[in-house]
Amino acid sequence: MDGIDVAAADLRVSGDDAVELVPLGSTELPLPQGLRDRLLAALPPRQCTAAELCELDTGVGQAFAEAAVHGIAQLAGGRADLICSLGQTIYHWVEAGRCLGTLQLGQPAWIAEATGRPVVADLRARDVAAGGHGAPLVGALDAMWLSEQAHRDGHPWIALNLGGIANITVVAPGCPPLAYDTGPANALLDLAARRVGLHRDDNGELAVTGTIDIALLDRLLADPYYAAPPPKSTGKEHFHGDYLAGTESVSVPDLLATLVELTAITVAQACRAHGAHRVVASGGGVRNPVLMAALSRHLAPAELTTSDKLGLPSDGKEAYLSALLGFLTWCGIPANAPSATGASGPRLLGSITPGLLSLRLPPPRTRPVTRLRVLGQGR
Repeated sequence: MDGIDVAAADLRVSGDDAVELVPLGSTELPLPQGLRDRLLAALPPRQCTAAELCELDTGVGQAFAEAAVHGIAQLAGGRADLICSLGQTIYHWVEAGRCLGTLQLGQPAWIAEATGRPVVADLRARDVAAGGHGAPLVGALDAMWLSEQAHRDGHPWIALNLGGIANITVVAPGCPPLAYDTGPANALLDLAARRVGLHRDDNGELAVTGTIDIALLDRLLADPYYAAPPPKSTGKEHFHGDYLAGTESVSVPDLLATLVELTAITVAQACRAHGAHRVVASGGGVRNPVLMAALSRHLAPAELTTSDKLGLPSDGKEAYLSALLGFLTWCGIPANAPSATGASGPRLLGSITPGLLSLRLPPPRTRPVTRLRVLGQGR
């Protein structure tokens, strides 16, 4: 909920069953402040009325519509064939390790109305209906993107996303991809920063001045989520404000330093369990040098790098994921990774809201695509 990530990409399927993606540019636009505050106030464990959900769904849809108009004009040269929206997760329902439902806000009709383009949205629900967690969907992108590198290297490569929640995708030679949420990344860090009136601890400036509270760290590490086997997923319905109850006496710098260590340890433990040789990081957490230094220390001897060095901008990776998922759905290609989400099989994801013209989908492909090539970055 820091902002709205927008990206534009040219996508096509090549003759050798690879998707070719040319990044045209990405940016982050702010959520209207009042809308952001209302979204945060609606998160568990707080209660939210049906009226508030309706208003938030409309408000997010309108904000996304403005972002899409901006993206078409500023990133896509005024041209776009298709828009895809992952939506804003407001609740992810997990009981006894099984995902029973998930809710993303941002009514796609507002996007279609503002842009005239068709919109693919509600991408997680079908995977959940098929027995999966609906997350992390990035496993499909990572498996297609890193499989050749892992095969050449002969060792597992791991893609790490540091958003509100940290998730990994394990890409190992000859094995199906495995992806799951490891635990919190920016979600708890941002909650701690709000105690001193900040949206986030920019560049880890407060965390670097703090001291790790070992007793608190040990208590946080005892959360049974970390020991649960994958597939698994989590979110702010678990790692919310009450999660930090009892830490009011801890200074904000010390709390931030402790939460950085919590994220670094839990991510590194998950990566080591899969024999990581190289970890490719993306997401907002990449901009936090204190977190990246802690991760590098705990991951050693595995090498930590960023997706930017492989051609995919780390700040825009989730938006490029959205573009890829929408493109696959449009082409009739299943876009989930069942070995990652736990679904019973491959599924076409999402629902399509028509634009101003009648829908004209391409003939569905009869062969799967297995690789993703990121070609030279554009504007």
